[in-house]
Amino acid sequence: MMKYVTIIDIAKALGISKSTVSRALSGDTHNVKPETMKLICETADRMGYRRNEMAVNLRRQSTRNIGIVIPEVVTSFFMNFIQQAQKELRACGYRTIIAVSNEDCDQEADNIRMLEQCRVEGILISVCHKSRNVELYKKVMDSGIPMLFFDRQVAGIEAPQVRIDDYIMAFFMVEALIRSGCRKIVHLSGPEHISNGYDRHRGYRDALEKFGVPYDKRYVIRGGLSAEEGGAAIEDFLKLGLELDAVFGFTETSTLGAKSVLQKLRYRIPDDVAVCCISGTALCTLVHPTITAVEQPVLEMASLSCKLLLHQIAQPTAPKECVILRGNMTLRESTR
Repeated sequence: MMKYVTIIDIAKALGISKSTVSRALSGDTHNVKPETMKLICETADRMGYRRNEMAVNLRRQSTRNIGIVIPEVVTSFFMNFIQQAQKELRACGYRTIIAVSNEDCDQEADNIRMLEQCRVEGILISVCHKSRNVELYKKVMDSGIPMLFFDRQVAGIEAPQVRIDDYIMAFFMVEALIRSGCRKIVHLSGPEHISNGYDRHRGYRDALEKFGVPYDKRYVIRGGLSAEEGGAAIEDFLKLGLELDAVFGFTETSTLGAKSVLQKLRYRIPDDVAVCCISGTALCTLVHPTITAVEQPVLEMASLSCKLLLHQIAQPTAPKECVILRGNMTLRESTR
């Protein structure tokens, strides 16, 4: 086990009081002679002393740490969010503690409790389930740790939230497919227990209804999150022997997996099958043909989430804002 060098160790080595060592390492030139300060600092450096920032911050009643909890690292959306959030928070003097829940509600709860123990000053979270851990969220906020929910909606809770309107953007995307002539549209769906999985499926279904296209539950298949899951899902659909002329994916990575399988089976995109998704990133531009996608304003979402959370930290009684950002539907080569 690694032994950390403490102020007491330095004091013993030099035969002076620990209070003198503490003052010297804090830069107290008023109460420590220059020669003593030089000796203490050189000895601390030689012994490998590292200042315990957490202990110092706890004494000040401020850790300057923010927790970020994400559900998965399969899609690039969450990595982009973290990078921007870290940049924003660092500029404001905060550090971040990152935790991944792996789409597991129990692991998410453990992550939140861990962040509580680390005395974070606030938590940014994208949840695994729209309702499972709501009581825990409320308990944490009641203890004085503000939380902000991003990307995935949580109902019945008074807290700031930042997301896009998944229902509207899914509706618009499927509407565009239908207007281009598609009628047999496969939906690679997301989990129904997360809000945007439910909302995107609802947008798909309502767009079909608007144009009088019959809803057939066989055309809705669980696409998962990864490319492997998306590829396996479209293979399962094709085994049904049903015709298709479009694929609308819950997320980018599963859609790219389905696209790869279709191309291996000699389907021409978009001539035989149009392909599109929500949560598109730069990955959609790095394949051939490039993928039509609704792109979330992830950098804006991260910046605004940090701003609102820091506002809650500074003013705990401030109103809890729910901000709906507009996604951008970018038409590319994969649709007609």
